[in-house]
Order: sequence, then C-alpha cells, then structure tokens
Amino acid sequence: MKMLYVSAAIVPLLFVAPSHVLAQTAATKTAEAPGIPAANAPASREEVFSTGVAKGRDRLDSATSTSALRERDIEVSGGRSLGDLLRNLPGIRTESSTGDGSSAYTIRGLPLASGGSKYMQLQEDGLPVLEFGDFFNGAVDIYIRADLNLAAVESIRGGSSSTFASNSPAGVINLISKTGDVKGGTVLLTTGLDYDTNRVDFSYGAPINDKWRFHVGGFYRVGEGPRKVGFDAFKGGQLKFNVTRQFENGYVRLSGKYLDDRSPHYLPGPIRITGTNDDPVFSSFNTYDVRHDSMNAGNLGKLITLDADNKPVQMPLSQGMNALVKSIGLESQFEVQGWTITQRGRYSDIEGGTLRNLVANIFSGAAMPASLGGGTGTFSYATGPSAGQVITNLGALNGNGLVVGSSLNRIESRSLNNFINDLRATRAFDVGKGELTVTGGVYKSIQDYTSDWLYSNHLQDVAADGNSSLINYTNAAGVPQTQNGYLGFNRSGPTAFFRRSYDVRYNITAPYGSLNYRIGKMAIGGSLRYDGGRVRGDLYGADLGGGRIGIRSVDFNGDGVISVAESKTAFTPFDSPAPVHYNYGYVSYSVGVNYRVAEPFAVFARYSRGARAGADKLLFSTKVSTTDGRLINKSDGYDIVKQFEAGFKYRAPNFTVNVTAFSADTEDTNVQAGAITTDRTYKAYGVEAEGTYRHGPFSVRGGVTYTDAELVNDKLNAAVAGKVPRRQPDFIYQATPQLDLGQVTIGANIIGTTESWVQDNNLMKMPGYTLVGAFAQYRVTDKLQLMLNAENLFDKVAIIEITTPSVPANGIGLGRAANGRTVSMSARMHF
Repeated sequence: MKMLYVSAAIVPLLFVAPSHVLAQTAATKTAEAPGIPAANAPASREEVFSTGVAKGRDRLDSATSTSALRERDIEVSGGRSLGDLLRNLPGIRTESSTGDGSSAYTIRGLPLASGGSKYMQLQEDGLPVLEFGDFFNGAVDIYIRADLNLAAVESIRGGSSSTFASNSPAGVINLISKTGDVKGGTVLLTTGLDYDTNRVDFSYGAPINDKWRFHVGGFYRVGEGPRKVGFDAFKGGQLKFNVTRQFENGYVRLSGKYLDDRSPHYLPGPIRITGTNDDPVFSSFNTYDVRHDSMNAGNLGKLITLDADNKPVQMPLSQGMNALVKSIGLESQFEVQGWTITQRGRYSDIEGGTLRNLVANIFSGAAMPASLGGGTGTFSYATGPSAGQVITNLGALNGNGLVVGSSLNRIESRSLNNFINDLRATRAFDVGKGELTVTGGVYKSIQDYTSDWLYSNHLQDVAADGNSSLINYTNAAGVPQTQNGYLGFNRSGPTAFFRRSYDVRYNITAPYGSLNYRIGKMAIGGSLRYDGGRVRGDLYGADLGGGRIGIRSVDFNGDGVISVAESKTAFTPFDSPAPVHYNYGYVSYSVGVNYRVAEPFAVFARYSRGARAGADKLLFSTKVSTTDGRLINKSDGYDIVKQFEAGFKYRAPNFTVNVTAFSADTEDTNVQAGAITTDRTYKAYGVEAEGTYRHGPFSVRGGVTYTDAELVNDKLNAAVAGKVPRRQPDFIYQATPQLDLGQVTIGANIIGTTESWVQDNNLMKMPGYTLVGAFAQYRVTDKLQLMLNAENLFDKVAIIEITTPSVPANGIGLGRAANGRTVSMSARMHF
C-alpha cells in the first residue's frame, strides 16, 4: 500500500513538466496571470468565484449560489473555531459547541441526523481534507485550522458542487491560502481576559523576484479554554507554506502543511428540564453551568482500557481531539494552445482521533437504580482531593445530588491517509454569435479509514470548575462493584458493544465534464460526473455477531484478583474478521441558466442531482454482508440528493443582495447510536438571502435562511413520517455591522436561530437563540493594532442539542449549550 501512495504522490509531477514545455511554445498567451487565485487578486467590482465550478467567473455570470468571506471579514468574525467562523456564511447550519472540531454542518435543510458534514465538503485550496466529512467520531474539521494563512473562504451551495466535487451534493466550502502576492507579514498575539488561552499567530509572504514568490505562516497556542476542565485542554499548532514559480503562461505551486494540535471534545452534559413539552424550561443545575462547565475534568485521571492491540493502556484525558497531519501538495496551471490545464494533487498523512467523556445516564443520588444498589451499599470518592472519603448523602452531593454513568472512550484514527488529485482542462470556443466553454477532467481519491473504538465506563459526580471526580460503589454484601471508579472496561453492562476496529480503504475515480454556452446576456450550461468507488478492507468486533466473543477478564491493577469491573473487559477479536468488498457507482448532473439582465443584475435557475457515498456509516450494519463483504442492495452504497434553485443577484457600488429559493429531496442512511438507525427520505424548501451595505464609515454584512423541512418516511421507524427533522429551525441568520472611524473600528457579530424540535418525535422544542459578539479595534500606528473581542457578549444560554426527547419527570435531562462569554485581547503587528 505504501508503494501505491508513493506512486500516487508522483502523478502530479507527470503533468507539470509537459504542460510547462507546451506553455513555452504556445502561440496564444493569456492576458491574465493565471497563477493568482481570486482571493489574492486585486480588488475589482467583478467578484470572481472559482470553488465548485468549471471556471472562475464573475458571480453575476454564474447560475450558482455562492458566498465568500474575505480576509477582513474573517478578522472581525470573532470565531474561536472553524465552526464558529463558517456559521457566518448564509444557508449553512453549524452546530459548533463541541470545541475546535466535531462540529455538525449542513446546508439548506439537508438532514443532520448525525455529526460531521455528510453532504458538504470542506476543502483546502481546492481539494478535500478528507474524502468523507462525517467519519464516525473522525469529522473533517478535527484536521483543519483557520489562521493567518487564510486569504478567503468560498462557499457554493447546491448547484454544480454535485459535479465538480465528489460526495458534496449540498455544497463545498473552500479555505483558500495566501500565496505571497504582496510583500508583508503579520504577528498576532492573543490572550484570554476571562478564560485561559494564549496564542501566537504569524504570517509572511513576498515575491522573491518576478518569477518566484512564497508564503509561510502558522500558530501555536496553549490553555484551558472556554470551559473549566482543570488542565490545559488546548495545546499545539500548525505550520503551512507554499512556493510559487510563475511562468509566462502559467504557474507551479508547491505547498506543505504540518498540524500537531489538540483540543477538548465537549459533549452533552446534565441540564435541568422542567415545565411541559409545550412550554419547557431549560436551566443549569446547582454548581454546574451548561455554558462554562464540562464533564471533562482533570480529577477523572487517565482512561484505562485495552489499546488497539488488546494490551492494557492508560491514556491522558488531555489527549482530547488531537490531529497530526503532514501533507504536501503540487498545483499547476498553464495555458496550452488555447486550453487552460489545471492540475491539483496532494498527499496527506493523517492520524489522531478523540478522547471524550460520553454521558450515558444521569441519576438522582437519592434514587439510584437497582443495578447500583437502589440506595443500599456504600459510595465513596475514587479520585480527586477527597479520594477514599465516604459519601454520606448522595441526595445532597455538590448541591445537585447527581451521579453520572459515563463512557470514557478513545476513538483512535490510526490512519486517515489520503491521496487526492484533480486534473481538468477548459477551453472557450467561438460558436455562432456566442462562446462555448468546454471542460473535462478526472478526479482520483484514495482514502484510508483505519480506526479503533476503545471504551471503559465509570461513575462520577457533577461539579463545577473541572472538579468532577470518579465514585466507587460497594454493594450491601461488601463486594466492590467498581475499581477506581470504573464499572467496567467496556462501554456498558456485560457486553462488548461498540468495541470495534476498522481497516478499510476507499478508492474513487470520477471523470466529469461540462458545457457552457454564453450568447449575449444569456448563459446556458450543464455538467455531468460519474463516481465509481471501490471499497476494500476488514472489520473486527463482537458487534458483527456470528459467535464472535468480545469480553474477557483482565487484571489491570496487577493484584492477582479479578474484580467485578475487570471481569467486564472488552477486547477486539482479531481472529474473526469480516470482509468489506464492494463497489458502487452513481451519476450526477446539473443544468442551469443565467441571464444578465443588466450590468448590476442577473437572474438564474438550476436543477441538480448528486449523491453521497455511505462510507463507514454502512459498516457494522445489515447493508453489508459479514460473510463476503458485498452490499446486500447495490443502491445502498450511496444516498441521492435532488435540488432545484432559482434566484437573483444585484450588485451596486455600496449595496449587494443575493436571493435564492430552493428545494431539495434527500435520501439519508445514517447512524445516531453506533448502528444504522435511520434509513430515510427528506424534503425541504425555502429561501436564503444575503447582502452587504456600506454608507460612509458604516457597513453591514448579513444573511437569513428560511427552511421548511419534513421527514417523508423512514424504513426503520414509520412513526416519524411527516415530522420535522430534529434541530432544524425555520430561520437561521447572521449579521455583522461595523463602524470604521479610521483609527477606531467597532462592530458586532450576530448569529441566531429560531426554535426547533429536540428530537424527530416532535414532542418537545428547544428555544431559539441570538448570540452577540462584539469587537473594537484601535490602530495605535499604521503597523500596530489592538483588538478587544467578546464572544457571547451577554452570556446567554443558547441550547444547541437536547438528547432527552421530552420533559422528564425528575427534571434531569442531557444536553449541550454554546460556550458562555469569553473575552480576549489581541495585538496585531504588521511588517
């Protein structure tokens, strides 16, 4: 396999040399410098957009819905994570309270049945970071960071994203790097004023001469972060570089990235739910604030379990979501005898994963279940400053009387390595009185998914400021039921549920092409793509059935005695693999028409059919045979998305507005609890609008999206037919007003949603929210700028997720809220 990757990494070089030679002898010379991406080009009234389309065009000449955040927009957005930044794009729904990664993303009412970004692709410089954005507990945003390297963020929603990228029928978000077109650099120092964070960013780029230029940048940070956990949960950084060689008719660019970073994974925790289903009330319990606290805590110690090789191991909780990414890419573009040939290739060595605390049950200490003594026996602290101390009154514990049964687990992504390459050629021909643009290309992707799921489960209390500790339980007969707070070294009970190992490889080849004919004010176009996937590998785990055993006893503490907890140790049965051996293929197409009514005004319409391959969500399910690895039904290899959109775009010197009406019909086979729990079709329609306005020193940028979505049917749960999908609000909105007075700039960043159903059964709603961020910049000199930034300025409780389906009789629920107020100060120095 290593030879396959090495060979794949060499492929881009084969296109660079011949295209360069041809370029030197070409008779026709381009009037532009094709090596400069739109994000780095000089400002123009023509907003050239190049993501998810055949060729970079002015947005008013393209039958697509697109948006962009330029460097200045990114600077004032105030987002602490990539998910926070991307929620400033219209039409994109982001659930971003999990930390720096594992956020959930979707577009225009397409379902969010699970985490990650199933239908939307996250790219860096025109290529996906991972082929699939929703690997279970391995979401793509764990392996990408936004920093001063970023020149722009472009997004395309629907439209030709189905045919100019694989596995992205909903859209593409592309993070575009600076390439050193203008000489200069920046150092940015940031520290938290009311939370623990310290970070340094730097960026520098410059032309070396008239043929060479470079850019290098990155960041390093350390700190506890926006929630109290009792240890440095954030630590690490990134370094990126690129070098560009400009030729007379094109360019070649070499780029590299090294990311070694970790951050905490915040999951749902205890939340108080009272009132009625029609009028629920959500609040915090005593000594546990849903905005500022976490069930992660330094007192929990290390995760004790069996590692991927079934050997005892201890893993620090600080490991959190960690990413180690080493990538190298080669990009070239040349004008060759009238053709524009663009070649992008990148090899990435990726590993990491997430260590998190997954709350399974929350008990009132005064009413413990029979499995935990039903109020009999003895409870005592296993860890923390009170270790060994007997708990005399569970009902009054920490002022809230709560005891939590949790799964402390590590999802180890040993290899997410990939090689991704996109080669395309475009040429415009004079045909009749118009211009015909022809594009053809081929996309190649080889994506590893080698992952191990490692679990243990324990008891802990609920405390503020990262002070939660593990609890021991001894039954009435005096027999310890826990060991150091652990109920078992598995996920739960006496089973090996969820102890799994994946070793699978996805090999995708996708030829594509498009035609676009422009005559006068009218442009008509269509594109076609065929995705062929070859999936091979092996699965391991007792979950596969067939008599596989996954539980045994392990003497973790080496005392020669097997405790009750040690008798419940899950292991991976590597002697009983199940093969994965199937192919899939699907056709995507998109047709659209654009009419430039006048220079500032255009209307458009488009219909698209795309799909998304099932990836790991199909594995360990009845969709794939455990005996020969084939798909039971070939159509189960992918989910189809059909979309229609129509709208208008208007652009004046001080005012822009884009409005798009849309509808979508979506298939979704997905996972909500580790096994396939949804096999559904959805429909949604709505309107999205975005605009900008500037008058003197005042400007505002914003957007709003209305969505009406419905669960049409579910083969596994007929009761949800006709319901509104969970956590799908009618409206999402964002706005950034600012006042630039020269030396001082002040502004706000506002995002919000209306109410939505907490679960697909539509029994209880969670409230909408509006979160206000604020910023103030002071330019001390031309080269020194100070900035004060506040996220969630008013410290609002913004509920992001509730897993409890209805108001519980005891008022104890499970949910997740946005981080509370965090204020930071930055100094930005230019040189």
